[in-house]
Amino acid sequence: MTKKVVIFGIQDYAELAHYYLEHDSPYEVVGFCVNKEYLPEDRSFRGLPVVAFEDVEDQYPAGDFSFFAPMSPKKMNQLREKVYHDIKDKGYQLISYISSKATRFDNKIGDNCFILEDNTLQPFTDIGNNVVLWSGNHIGHHGQIRDHVTFTSHVVMSGHCVIGENSFLGVNATLRDGITLAKGTLVAMAALISKNTEEWGIYIGNPGKKMEGKLSPSLL
Repeated sequence: MTKKVVIFGIQDYAELAHYYLEHDSPYEVVGFCVNKEYLPEDRSFRGLPVVAFEDVEDQYPAGDFSFFAPMSPKKMNQLREKVYHDIKDKGYQLISYISSKATRFDNKIGDNCFILEDNTLQPFTDIGNNVVLWSGNHIGHHGQIRDHVTFTSHVVMSGHCVIGENSFLGVNATLRDGITLAKGTLVAMAALISKNTEEWGIYIGNPGKKMEGKLSPSLL
């Protein structure tokens, strides 16, 4: 039986998720969902209904439908993290999408992950919950990506690395083997990281250097 899914959001990530799920998964997208204040006037998107999250269980009860929330990494993935927990609190299961064009082995992969084409996940590397791996990343052996992380594209994560929660890695970033990115690390585009990082630090350049100050973990 085809599994029926509601997608949270009506912007680019949601539109892409709809395409991927419809063309490369066992799931059927039945509708979209946003917070009530963001409902479009016609309450439709991509030819499907858009319902208010506050009332979603009235139309799509948790026992019959699953959710997918492939949101952008705004505020260091914390908005996506909040929505993830809000959906869980309503009793829904969250699916993950893993492209058939990704290379993987016996990796453990959590829920609400969005893993696109041309990612290579080497053996003995595990992926947490609510992780986005955009196209074309190398995820090295014996590593771990923890919850609520975003990799953009063409990131090289060498073996035995640990990526802390809420981290963000820009296009063409490179991580040497055996390092740990602390929670909330932002690795800028094309940065080379060869040492462990500090929580909520911003790292730029080659070799990577920490900028002064820290990111704010606040959702405000």
